[in-house]
Amino acid sequence: MANRPIILGIVGDSAAGKTTLTRGIGQILGEDQVTAICTDDYHRYDRQQRKDMGISALHPDCNYLDIIEQHLQLLREGKPILKPIYNHTTGMFDPPEYIKPTKFVIVEGLLGYSTAIARDCYDVMVYLAPPEEIRANWKIKRDTRKRGYTEEQVLDQLKAREPDSEAFIRPQRQWADVIVSFCPPAEGNGGKDDLLLDVKLVLRPTISHPDFTHILDGTGSHLGDSIRLVLDRDMSKPVDVLEIDGQATQEQVQELERILCGEVPYLGQFCSLEGNDEIGKLVGTTGETLQSYPLALTQLFITYHMLKADKVAKQLVT
Repeated sequence: MANRPIILGIVGDSAAGKTTLTRGIGQILGEDQVTAICTDDYHRYDRQQRKDMGISALHPDCNYLDIIEQHLQLLREGKPILKPIYNHTTGMFDPPEYIKPTKFVIVEGLLGYSTAIARDCYDVMVYLAPPEEIRANWKIKRDTRKRGYTEEQVLDQLKAREPDSEAFIRPQRQWADVIVSFCPPAEGNGGKDDLLLDVKLVLRPTISHPDFTHILDGTGSHLGDSIRLVLDRDMSKPVDVLEIDGQATQEQVQELERILCGEVPYLGQFCSLEGNDEIGKLVGTTGETLQSYPLALTQLFITYHMLKADKVAKQLVT
């Protein structure tokens, strides 16, 4: 198919940061160019039914995985779908929504990589793996402020869901091309807000990543100690890990941006080297707006891969 949509998967446990990442990538590519879909909408049961049955939303049996597969296949072919809608506020289902895919499709949720049929539909697969204590804190803040839960209810839910997280969510890490882990800075290197975290990007060789070798050997780089490329193992397999500190300076960030923008010039208009500071935005604990360079660079890095996939897809049909 000519000019088929490029599909990005973003999978992770509840409150791992999927929506924040999706929103930033959508801002870079342009909201009119991005169709965002949440697989939470494919729950089989509403909130009360799950409570009565004693089943969590993380369990495959609680989700229409077969319909997710069908819809992903249709979207990859550029065809519209009639998507269900799960309302997180009411815990019920709203009327379905007719969706026609745009140039880019982002599919985020809990179980997006659970089946081989679904995995075959993605061009780029990302898995979010923040430390569990950070994810728990994010979930408490989100669910108490936006979904009407008490802190005690959220903690009870986290405890009850842990077996399903271990059994069904975390194993999906093995399928990701990129694993994103936002984590606290090293002791003594804290920032003014606990949201300004470091990030580690595990780069699997399943897709072709930008050439960061000069970061590794130090030649021609002004990155200092705040941005590093290290060799490591993930799930027993060798990987590169790109580490970006929350306290990285703008000069250090620009060096990494130049690598990305050198291969995909379109990204340049969104980089700080062009004076853009709109991506990587977070709301601090006191309501002020903060900019996280690790978040901004993560958004740019994933967008880079989507644009590269689009370029490859076009070459295959010419």
